[in-house]
Amino acid sequence: MDVRRELASFLRSRRDRLRPDDYGLPPGRRRSPGLRRTEVAQLAGISVDYYIRLEQGRSVRPSAPVLAGLARALKLTPDECDYLHRLAFSEAPAPAPTVSDRLRPGVYRLLEGLMPVPAYVISRNMDVLAWNEMGAALVADFGALPRSQRNLLWLLCCDPAARSLYVHWESAARQGVARLRLFAARYPDDQSVVSLVGELSVRSPEFRQWWACYDVQDCGSGRKEFNHPVVGRMSLDWEALLLPDGSDQYLVTYTAPAGSPSQGALDLLSVVGAETLQGSADHLGGANRW
Repeated sequence: MDVRRELASFLRSRRDRLRPDDYGLPPGRRRSPGLRRTEVAQLAGISVDYYIRLEQGRSVRPSAPVLAGLARALKLTPDECDYLHRLAFSEAPAPAPTVSDRLRPGVYRLLEGLMPVPAYVISRNMDVLAWNEMGAALVADFGALPRSQRNLLWLLCCDPAARSLYVHWESAARQGVARLRLFAARYPDDQSVVSLVGELSVRSPEFRQWWACYDVQDCGSGRKEFNHPVVGRMSLDWEALLLPDGSDQYLVTYTAPAGSPSQGALDLLSVVGAETLQGSADHLGGANRW
């Protein structure tokens, strides 16, 4: 990844999303709806020439005070600030740790023990490494998929079934894209991330559009609405818990409040969901492996 070019594109994308009236500036005649470069430079407390060089991807290395000024001027979120700093200081990045598909035996037992809570483990590039029966019944029959397709973002962008499963499909997909961009900055030489971005850019016009927006988000919890083909509508809370071994692997779970209609749907899924699984049929009742 050319980090200077990425930094330049990120700055332009954040500048273009801003509006003059957010800063009390007159709208005037503008080529685009965002702020002018001169306005961003003034708000950040840096020279216009220096800011132009940053946006043009020239060989400059902004200091911490300059980055702080840019973050303030561009109204960056904490995740965007982290992304900005990683781009600015990643001209000679450390080698990326290898994406591992190995899990400790205790993680498999944990997946089994969580039943009937839907759960699976993903890598930093969102490959699904292991899952329990309810995780497959809720999201996809991972065991029936080729390994190259056992990836949450691939499914969201390339599998038509995902558009029906997720009530707010675009929001879920864009959140995945924003998460992938954050990890792309953390590990710019990670070929698994580079390959995934390349494949999705070819296969999905929506991914190409969203990747170019430079949205960045590292979300570890939230709520997703499902329209499940077997049990119908569910509103589930999800948690993504980082496993404590430095492998960038996350345990993802889905739950619902006790006594709620969504919990009733999960209870029904735990009874009838196994009938919908084909690829994992030899492993039902246990944790399925990559």
